[in-house]
Amino acid sequence: MGALREFVAEVLEIEGAAVEPIEPDGLEVLAPDPVRAVMGWPELARLGFGVEMPAGALPVGLDGDWLDRFGGLLGERGRWAERQLDVPLPPVGDPTRILDKALDLPNAVWRLHGVTEGWARCLLLAFRYTAVSDEKREGLVWLAFNEGTGAAIDDIGKRLRHLLAADADWQAPIADVRRAAGCGSDPAALAARLPPLLDLRVRRELEPFLRAMRRRFERDRGRVHAYHDDLRTASVRKLAALSAATGEKAEADRNRETQRIAAVAREYAAKLDDLRHNFALRVTVDWVQGLAVYAPVRHFEVVIKRRKSERRLRLDWHATARAAEVPPCDWGAGLERARLVCDEALHLTEPTGQAPCPSCGKPWCRACHDACPRCGTH
Repeated sequence: MGALREFVAEVLEIEGAAVEPIEPDGLEVLAPDPVRAVMGWPELARLGFGVEMPAGALPVGLDGDWLDRFGGLLGERGRWAERQLDVPLPPVGDPTRILDKALDLPNAVWRLHGVTEGWARCLLLAFRYTAVSDEKREGLVWLAFNEGTGAAIDDIGKRLRHLLAADADWQAPIADVRRAAGCGSDPAALAARLPPLLDLRVRRELEPFLRAMRRRFERDRGRVHAYHDDLRTASVRKLAALSAATGEKAEADRNRETQRIAAVAREYAAKLDDLRHNFALRVTVDWVQGLAVYAPVRHFEVVIKRRKSERRLRLDWHATARAAEVPPCDWGAGLERARLVCDEALHLTEPTGQAPCPSCGKPWCRACHDACPRCGTH
């Protein structure tokens, strides 16, 4: 909790509060009126951030409504920033070997056209997700893009965030660096890529939570089924025993057990509906923060050839990660290396983006067409 305590102390000091660290793992805060109004604290408050807390301290963590409170305190400040990252740009050795690790084109060939030094404008976007069913899970996911090439650079983005966190000196980008990085990619194209990437990343983050939720659901459903099955079985046995009996009493007993079986079925269905409602998953995702990082790179100009056509694209080698980014992707998430090149427009897609049509069997490019050009199947 050390990082959280440092963050809270810095935010409160910016807002005019007097903050004093206390042990174990706590803060003593003398808060002005605006801070107290937003945070709901007394004038003198003690905050605790660890397992062991100071006496009388309020426990502060990433759960509950603490993030919302600090968000209300900050408002729109800190939602967007730009930063220049100055790191040495070392020699890259053999560019072909580097590109061999970055490029995986099963149906095309490539050749290196040239290498130049430059700057890349890397966009780091943070999103907060909240998943609520019978329990609650919150977290952050980061998406990273090179605006100059259009490539998704999540792995390189992680390295960038670590470097930025370790470097206390904040440097805004200078004019020459801005010009060298260029104006970036089309905002509309970038916005179109965000939803599928964000959906994939949130699903990956939530997978352990979903597995645990399914286990709890199956456990509770099994208990409900066992209880009502015992009730139904008992009535069925009584009804079977009364099948040969005659008289008004026997007929009344048969009607009673028949109605009991129907009542058990109705109650069982209602309990299952309650379970489904209790375990229904509601996921919300909100943009939290954006950071444009200007980082030194080497531009690799690559020519991709497919049959008699060719396409030129740029891949950047990032000094911060000492690695080349994966190629841009015209269809699909584009987080893996493999790309197929289509015949029509030389689109680079994930392998599934050029899979055969499930109806007629014709392979077709999903970046070129919304439906199969032969049979119209989506």
